[in-house]
Amino acid sequence: MSIEKTNQPLDGVKCVVNTCHYYVYGDHCSAAKIEIQPRNATSTEETDCATFRPDNGSMQ
Repeated sequence: MSIEKTNQPLDGVKCVVNTCHYYVYGDHCSAAKIEIQPRNATSTEETDCATFRPDNGSMQ
C-alpha cells in the first residue's frame, strides 16, 4: 500500500513509532490517511496500523 506523505501532520492522530516513514517529530503522523486493521478486532491488542512503512533508517 502506498499512501501519500503530506507536509502537515494528520490532525488528531498521535504516533510514537519513530521508525515509520510517516513519523514527524513530536509524535505526529504525516500520512494523508491511515488504515487500521483488522475489521473484526475486539481489543486494542488485535489492531494494527496497516499504513506503517519502514523509514529506511533515518530519524526525523
